[in-house]
Amino acid sequence: MSPKPWLKIAIEENREPLLPIPGDRFALIDPHPYAALGADYAERSPFWLRASVLGRLLRAQAQLSLLKPGYRLQIFDAYRPLSVQQFMVDHTRQQLLADQGLTEETVDPATLAAVNEQVFTFWAAPNEDPKQPPPHSTGAAVDLTIVATDGQELDMGSPIDEPSDRSYPDYFLGRSPIAHQNRELLNQVMTAAGFVRHPNEWWHFSFGDQLWAWRLQAPAALYGRYALLEA
Repeated sequence: MSPKPWLKIAIEENREPLLPIPGDRFALIDPHPYAALGADYAERSPFWLRASVLGRLLRAQAQLSLLKPGYRLQIFDAYRPLSVQQFMVDHTRQQLLADQGLTEETVDPATLAAVNEQVFTFWAAPNEDPKQPPPHSTGAAVDLTIVATDGQELDMGSPIDEPSDRSYPDYFLGRSPIAHQNRELLNQVMTAAGFVRHPNEWWHFSFGDQLWAWRLQAPAALYGRYALLEA
């Protein structure tokens, strides 16, 4: 498993609070898919972000409303404690093994290594090192899509969290004009608000975390793992 290059970026924590994402301004996934699987978010729902990140998300929604009146950003997932990160990494690994008729007890080391490589291409490691927090644990990352005026999700070509090449942002360039155009609309409104997109995931955007700092060549990230502020 290759280490993510942004994990080398320093963090200068600015101690902003987490705030709830207002359900009247965005479409929120309910019931939440990870919670439905048994992931425990404890005292918070998945729909929290750092204050400045939430402000920029509101800015992105305003931009979307200008371009496509009646369209809304649909929030899939935002704040994610380390325990949920671990839960979903384990769940994804088990699913990929099950697709091959395997379990962790029956898989050979080479196949398990290949599966883990696939898992960690799309999931951050649930690392307890405060210098290498998973992006969602900082409250600075959000997974999202767009719904039209009828409440239906736009065709993005593949679902959020699919661990395959179809998740790469430009996968449908030259393959499906509609899916690529819809992904570009999402990217346009999010980057206009100051977010950066994950290089492997069309749905994942960050502001202020290590990924953001790495993409913009900033000297330091603004947010580390939020739970450390409450410890």
